[in-house]
Amino acid sequence: MTLTLTLREQPVVPVEAEALCPDRVAGARREEIEALPVWHGKERARVGDFFAVSGAGDDDVRLEGDLRRVKHVGAGMTAGRLTIAGDVGMHAGAGMSGGELHVEGDAGDWAGAGMRGGRLFVRGSVGRQLGGVYAGERAGMRGGEIVVHGDAGAQAGAGLRRGLIAVAGRVGDAAGLRMLAGTIVALGGLGARAGAGMRRGTIVTMAPAALLATFVFSCAYRPPFLGLYLRRLRALGLAVTDEQLEGRYARWCGDGLELRRGEVLILEDGRSPSALERPGHQRPEAVGANDRHHQIAGPDAPGGNPS
Repeated sequence: MTLTLTLREQPVVPVEAEALCPDRVAGARREEIEALPVWHGKERARVGDFFAVSGAGDDDVRLEGDLRRVKHVGAGMTAGRLTIAGDVGMHAGAGMSGGELHVEGDAGDWAGAGMRGGRLFVRGSVGRQLGGVYAGERAGMRGGEIVVHGDAGAQAGAGLRRGLIAVAGRVGDAAGLRMLAGTIVALGGLGARAGAGMRRGTIVTMAPAALLATFVFSCAYRPPFLGLYLRRLRALGLAVTDEQLEGRYARWCGDGLELRRGEVLILEDGRSPSALERPGHQRPEAVGANDRHHQIAGPDAPGGNPS
């Protein structure tokens, strides 16, 4: 049986509810769950003031209602499964290190920020700073998987150090801003300034992208590792085509301000060179595809740790 918490009505003032994660509520008695603390604006309150509790379960928790003004849901979770039957507010799954968080609607800004492990699935779209880095932190997401079936806002994967972020729709401006390693896959295309300040890591897009002038063309090839990622994403329900699995990708190295050890891979559409070239860029002679190791997300992957 699933433990279900139903929001009675949407709060006028946002509620900060770090307590709403399987670590705190799974297996607890109804009275214990209702007594867990939350913040309603500047006032301390209880879970029972906003949610009706029903059912029981050891590691399967479901939240129902309009949670757009409920923040930090699933933040810091380490195990279990948490399902949000609708939209959720900012910081969902922030800092989580294990378990699965499923959002059946949209998620606000900072979803999965500072993640260290686990999986975050969003059926709708997400706001800014998906898997991003908080002010004062040296890195953002450090592990785990984030899969978004809609679009993502600006600065997705900012400060990414390890892990996988995959977005079926379009990703906003400055994706991978100052990323250190890891992988971002944007099936629907990238906004401007993708990879700005990136040190290592891989950004993949299936649509032509206008990159910064500090990126240079390296080669066009079929990355062996990419097929593994795309098959994994197809198994998770993203619409990955055979063309994307088997196609050739233009490899651009950058950011030139950070020694060009990162890369942006752009699917060649086979129709015109516009997918590879843009005003102000010259395409130099292609160099070998094996002139360096490709950065693959994971603690044991070459280039996984920044120097």
